[in-house]
Amino acid sequence: MSKTLDLITIGRSSVDLYGAQIGGRLEDMGSFDKYIGGSPTNIACGTARLGLKSAVITGVGDEHMGRFIREQLVREGVNTEGVKTDPDRLTALVLLGIRDQDQFPLIFYRENCADMGLTVDDIDPEFVRSARAVVATGTHLSHPQVESATIKALEIAREAQMQTALDIDYRPNLWGVAGHGDGESRFVESDKVTAKLQSTLHLFDLIVGTEEEFHIAGGSTNTVVALKSVRSVCQAELVCKRGALGSSVFSGDVPSSLDEGITVEGVKVDVLNVLGAGDAFMSGLLRGYLNDEGWEKACAYANACGALVVSRHGCAPAMPTKEELDNYLARAQDVLRPDQDSQLNHLHRVTTRQTQWDELCVLAFDHRSQFEQMAKDASAGFDRISILKQLIYKASLDVSQEESLAGKFGLLCDGTFGQQVLNVATGTGTWIGRPIEEPGSRPLQLEHGDIGSQLRTWPLEHVVKCLVFCHPDDDIALRLSQEKTVKEVYDACCQSGHELLLEVILPKGMTLGDKQYLTLMNQFYSIGVKPDWWKLPPLSELSWKQVELLIQDNDPHCRGILILGLDAPLDEVQAGFNAAANCLLVKGFAVGRTIFGLPSSLWLANDINDEELISQIKSNYSILVRAWQQRNLSTSCQSSSQSRLKSEAAPSFISN
Repeated sequence: MSKTLDLITIGRSSVDLYGAQIGGRLEDMGSFDKYIGGSPTNIACGTARLGLKSAVITGVGDEHMGRFIREQLVREGVNTEGVKTDPDRLTALVLLGIRDQDQFPLIFYRENCADMGLTVDDIDPEFVRSARAVVATGTHLSHPQVESATIKALEIAREAQMQTALDIDYRPNLWGVAGHGDGESRFVESDKVTAKLQSTLHLFDLIVGTEEEFHIAGGSTNTVVALKSVRSVCQAELVCKRGALGSSVFSGDVPSSLDEGITVEGVKVDVLNVLGAGDAFMSGLLRGYLNDEGWEKACAYANACGALVVSRHGCAPAMPTKEELDNYLARAQDVLRPDQDSQLNHLHRVTTRQTQWDELCVLAFDHRSQFEQMAKDASAGFDRISILKQLIYKASLDVSQEESLAGKFGLLCDGTFGQQVLNVATGTGTWIGRPIEEPGSRPLQLEHGDIGSQLRTWPLEHVVKCLVFCHPDDDIALRLSQEKTVKEVYDACCQSGHELLLEVILPKGMTLGDKQYLTLMNQFYSIGVKPDWWKLPPLSELSWKQVELLIQDNDPHCRGILILGLDAPLDEVQAGFNAAANCLLVKGFAVGRTIFGLPSSLWLANDINDEELISQIKSNYSILVRAWQQRNLSTSCQSSSQSRLKSEAAPSFISN
């Protein structure tokens, strides 16, 4: 049969709750970061990031943590056909901290967990045979039920002449030879464990482990003796991980010294913590092994992946992508702190994005001061603004459904008056941006103070929108002040994992032109700010080409550009859309008061009711959606839409 997968891993899956405070006791942790975990699951994610088509056979609970694992696997591009949802068992959890380079207090919550509920009946032979390799880890050989399931998958693979691999992944307490509080223990001698492992080693073509893991597999604390013992029961390729010394491969008889194997030196890095290094190593090794690139190349990948992960927080999220790994290998000798290298950090950030946005039609109603002014003008209380924003959202949601905007629908909304909207929209697949600037501030001020403390409470899917009024002719003090604030915002986003939309507007009363926008973009790039998104006014076709070249030179992974309006009638907006039609980086628009301005003023004044408000906003939003979708078509086909919008006397385009 044709192979649709490169590998299937089988075994543990969990949610890792990583202590956020580095260097403290687990007892004293005040907050935790949540990651996907479990060695086979980590390996599936790691290999997927490296370009392999991977899947995992495991079990998750029918609850929030189980759904998180399943959804995260999908985001990572891992096939979930083999993920069993167990109606009776909970998803496994792991609580851990980072004490220092070598100590990582760790507690497994795996009592009768979902992945230990796998049975032979959960192994689909056709699914197994759809892959080129099956990768098992040691924990699922520790219990008769999951051992039977694992062995069934391995036997199917061997009958189909597939590759089979074992990551020994020895966890003494999961084998019942260490206590619950000894989760970080990596080695406890056990004749029982050795015997069990040796009874299965003949099923593998590749066996990978640290020296200590080979000690348990071989029944000796002398590594060479242990390797020879393993060789006596199997003919697998043996890969011994040696930490900073790199790794050694033994294809035939085991020599008298580890260095006599095929030895590839490791990459020297400053270690944050070794947790996760093994899964990263295995991911890199499998990239080379399954692509037949030879042991030198495979071990180089493996060593480098391990080096990257030991310098970062977390396991699966720290795994490098193919582009990131190749960049690192090209300059590894010069990068002692991958966690502090700007190139690698940027590549890790932008090549692990998990949602693609090819087109966006964004309704922007994140305004604060403008809504307050409209309320004052209508003698309405500010308490009505929140209700108004909920109605605007309802109208936009209706349009997203009527215009088939699934995967293209977005909104800009604030937490001051629109928190209820944000709560409802989050998790629905909507692109969501939130403002952080003090409205109208120049120099730029943040509305709620320190950006880092703000982002701690934001859902990760929310995009940080930062509007800065700036000009190339600004005096140096103003320029430096605003650049400092924008850089702080960008750095905070990099740290928190949020994306940044940077909106740039030229102040009134100063020279206005496309050239100024190009200069400003270049200035921000020159200080190390690489926004995920830009929000810019309509430019000429030539200027869009220049913008595209500028972005490609500075950040080819930029998400794209959203067009704002800037007080233009519809025919000029349409012309702006047309001018950008050949710029692939322009992904859509983010427009506000032209859509909601007049209807909102009328509603606040009690001149129209809820239904009329919604109807008018829907009409205006739909016209702009269609104008965007029909860009670069004959303007004649837009005449009816133009007259329709003008008849409603919508206000001019205003960005903020």
